[in-house]
Amino acid sequence: MYGDRLKIAVNAPPEAGKANARLVEALAGWLGLRADQVEVRSGHGARDKVVAFSGVEEDELRKKLNRLLPG
Repeated sequence: MYGDRLKIAVNAPPEAGKANARLVEALAGWLGLRADQVEVRSGHGARDKVVAFSGVEEDELRKKLNRLLPG
């Protein structure tokens, strides 16, 4: 956690959408979702992004995210 945000590093260059695609793949894999259920909504060319999830209830998504966090 980084304040009220989740900080994720990906090993893809920030060119031609490669880093965004890797972020989507990573989040989908970690959360047990399909890649088409994860979407970068804003911040495509920036370090800070807003990501949206579909096909999962908010409570379930929060549980899945909490399982990923240390402590």
